[in-house]
Amino acid sequence: MSHRTRYSYDENVTDSLGITYLVPRELPWQHVFCHEMTLDPATDDCTHDVDYYGNTATYFQITSPHRVLDIVATSDVEVALPEYDEAALATPWEAARPIERTDVHDAWRAQDFALASSLADQTPEAHAYAAESLTRGRPVGEAVTELMHRIHADFAYDKTATTVTTTIDDIFRQRAGVCQDFAHLTLACLRAHGMAVRYVSGYLATTPPPGKERIVGADATHAWAAVWIPYGGWLAIDPTNDQWANDRYVTLAWGRDYADVPPVKGVIFTEAKASSLAVEVDVAPM
Repeated sequence: MSHRTRYSYDENVTDSLGITYLVPRELPWQHVFCHEMTLDPATDDCTHDVDYYGNTATYFQITSPHRVLDIVATSDVEVALPEYDEAALATPWEAARPIERTDVHDAWRAQDFALASSLADQTPEAHAYAAESLTRGRPVGEAVTELMHRIHADFAYDKTATTVTTTIDDIFRQRAGVCQDFAHLTLACLRAHGMAVRYVSGYLATTPPPGKERIVGADATHAWAAVWIPYGGWLAIDPTNDQWANDRYVTLAWGRDYADVPPVKGVIFTEAKASSLAVEVDVAPM
């Protein structure tokens, strides 16, 4: 699995400070055999740290003048099909709100993901939209799965419709977006009813059409949501593809929304007037 990010500028950058979330997480269903990240220009000022949510954040600074910055992350990861407890999924959704479940050991930690965040505002429209699926006493697994189906059906996938700063109101107005937007919409809808939902950043290995070869670099960074289930872990749902996350999903990081775990972000010092960004991801079987 490889992820290449290239920034190009029309004048020299004299100082570049960045943070990446490109190290896959070690999870019960995901094992990381190895990971490596290279920078060009190279730097000795590159360190890893673990953030509040247990994600690995990589910090770097490059002070040699450059017009092109390449960030390449490669990993070997084994992913198994996540398993869920059917009894836990049958819990009424009203009983799957962490603030109501002081009897569950991790409810206090999950509560952080039930709060509003800047990109997943709990708007009245989000509350009303989710209410159609969250009928009284309905099993939480069934309710959130139906919400996933509805988002997939009601919102078109359109790369030109939104940006990284798109709000929940914008998504409802456009009725379109990308995986990041659909994950944020899921968060807003369920959090508006007190449920805890993570934003998950990672990769999805794509399957080529029958008879066609895989296109190297055709895979992309992906985003989905994971819903807290009392005594049942987190149910990962992907409204973009209308399915639960399976063994083709590689988890990099999770947070309250995209702003917590962008693949790459940073600050540069330059007199450049123009820049470009190119991202190439390849997820291939070992």
